[in-house]
Amino acid sequence: MVNSRLTGFVRRCVDDYDMISDGDTVAVGVSGGKDSLTLLCALASLRRYHPKRFDLHAVTLDMGFGEADAFLPIAKLCEVLDVPFTLQRTDVARLLFEERCEKNPCSLCAKIRRGALNTIITGLGIKKLALAHHYDDAVETFLLSLLYEGRLHCFQPVTYMSNTDTTQIRPLLYVKESTIVDNAKQHSLPIVHNPCPMNGASKREEVKTLLKSLSAAYPDLKSKIFGAMQRLPLNGWKS
Repeated sequence: MVNSRLTGFVRRCVDDYDMISDGDTVAVGVSGGKDSLTLLCALASLRRYHPKRFDLHAVTLDMGFGEADAFLPIAKLCEVLDVPFTLQRTDVARLLFEERCEKNPCSLCAKIRRGALNTIITGLGIKKLALAHHYDDAVETFLLSLLYEGRLHCFQPVTYMSNTDTTQIRPLLYVKESTIVDNAKQHSLPIVHNPCPMNGASKREEVKTLLKSLSAAYPDLKSKIFGAMQRLPLNGWKS
């Protein structure tokens, strides 16, 4: 379900930031997109040979867009990978688009989703949550913070959430989006359609377009930004 080169990047990131301890159960936030499915498969592969023994538990949020059977492919994949699967239904879609009528809901939605995932895993007795942010996501988040907030900031590879006594990890940080796309096609991962009306129309998409344009003139732009984030270093990062 995942090639060895990609799993190698994940192992290096996990080891560099000491993301997983022996005996951990790691919950994996699985939306059904290419990133989270790749993360799930990579960790399932890593679980087989990593010296620190750990278990996995896939957790999916139904955002409430009305696609009742949309997550069946995830459940079937989890059966193949021998990973327990929990699906939690929510009314986040109604809250954001009907009650609050948010024009730029992405940031709030992300906070609500992370909070909901933390609540679910706490109920399952799990203390660690793996999120599928990758190399390109980190670069884009850095630029989003710079352009829209005027600060040098990005999510951390490892984040301890004191309010829930849980830890968020991001094992895909060394993996480029193009590698994830290629792997998803190669292994025919069961990608679930994203029904969110903001899909492809967010500020992040604007930054993606900007980076694509700039990278045409400066091909190593993303690697320079990522390297600068490590060398600063940003809080929680290291080179």
